Amino acid sequence: MNTNTNTNKNYIYHLIAILVVGVWGLTFISTKILIGHGLSPQEIFLLRFSIAYLGIWILFPRRLFADSWRDEFWLFLGGITGGSFYFLTENMALEITLATNVSFIVSTAPLLTTILSLMVYKKEKASRSLIGGSLLALVGVALVVYNGSFVLKISPLGDFLTLLAALSWAFYSLIMKEMSGRYGTFFITRKIFFYGILTILPAFAVHPWHFDMHQILQPAVWVNLLFLGVLASLICFAVWNLVLKQLGTVRASNYIYLNPLFTLIGSAFLLGERLTAVAAVGAVCILGGVYLAGKRR
Repeated sequence: MNTNTNTNKNYIYHLIAILVVGVWGLTFISTKILIGHGLSPQEIFLLRFSIAYLGIWILFPRRLFADSWRDEFWLFLGGITGGSFYFLTENMALEITLATNVSFIVSTAPLLTTILSLMVYKKEKASRSLIGGSLLALVGVALVVYNGSFVLKISPLGDFLTLLAALSWAFYSLIMKEMSGRYGTFFITRKIFFYGILTILPAFAVHPWHFDMHQILQPAVWVNLLFLGVLASLICFAVWNLVLKQLGTVRASNYIYLNPLFTLIGSAFLLGERLTAVAAVGAVCILGGVYLAGKRR
């Protein structure tokens, strides 16, 4: 009886992980729409995280600080690696290199997370299904991202910035693994939002705020900001931190491979972008790879 209950509970967390990654896959579309209405990437990030922080502060305002300055520092790093630094490097890369390059390199985050986790936690071992599934999913990501129109353009700086973004998310995943055993999910998430907001502010010294806040009343602007702030940040970050705790960093991170798949589907339906047979094959590879990587030995 208990075994069946635990198994069902485990499947629920797998389903939640897929739903969260599905929402995150759609954030690229919302961000694209907001940029089209005059917001810069750092303005979108600040508004998005501010909405999320306000929401989680209203719901869970009790605790202010961690038990020690060491833990507080790790949460500070979490706000940088999972927030400001990740988004800044990714968006800077988009201005320099091809969007397809960025999408593909960022999707190596699960593989980097696996490698870092194996290096840091000696007890964890890489199974054949984990390695094979990760590589198969990565091949699928390449097929989906390039979607039948492969263009190779090496941009050392842009591609390096994207790799930094992927590494940043990998470190964030490990930090969350460390912190989730000591603190509640909502406390951790609120601290991530706070330090993400705090560390994005220096970017405005280089690129000052220019968006006219009167335009925020446009439906396309406030609807997408609420989607990014409430659903994609407030809810999804909190739920994702819980998923990391329940499934483990490596197994949960493999669902990130599904991100470009959801972006592709959303773009096809919402933006009318082309879906090719190559992308369909890539989707099958991603699904098969994620399944293999998530199997227990």
